[in-house]
Amino acid sequence: MTLTLKKALPVERDDVERILWTAFSPYVRDLGREITAHHYAFLAGSIERGDVYLALDDEETVGVAVTERRGEGIYIDRLGVVPIHQGRGIGGFLLDRIEEIARSNNLGELSLETAEMAEGNIRLYLRLRDRAPGTALARSGRTHACLHGEDAVTRGNDR
Repeated sequence: MTLTLKKALPVERDDVERILWTAFSPYVRDLGREITAHHYAFLAGSIERGDVYLALDDEETVGVAVTERRGEGIYIDRLGVVPIHQGRGIGGFLLDRIEEIARSNNLGELSLETAEMAEGNIRLYLRLRDRAPGTALARSGRTHACLHGEDAVTRGNDR
């Protein structure tokens, strides 16, 4: 598997929505809800701003990260991997590339939130935060437990 990262183009909006829909539907159903038809209406604007990234395995889009610039950092609004490709390191690849983008823009933080029931996601975020001693991520990463049944994981970067 050779992964590459690219910014999503407006013509790829439907593919982005499909990947997010399939990645998030099981979690949303476990919460007793369904994704509505207008749930991803924001995607066109995010793609136009250059805030949506695709993970490609050769020519196939296998993952999506929707980001938003917030203050001195990047907020990861959605991170989804095609279900049949989950567990292959694609989420970690996306997080690493977004961290590189933040560093190259002198941004000091990556942040995201996930439902506390998404234990696999939480393990991934914490493993990436605590990786390799000596990295900026390991030295300054922090975890915050949020109210309302969500866990926010914040990744700080050195400048």
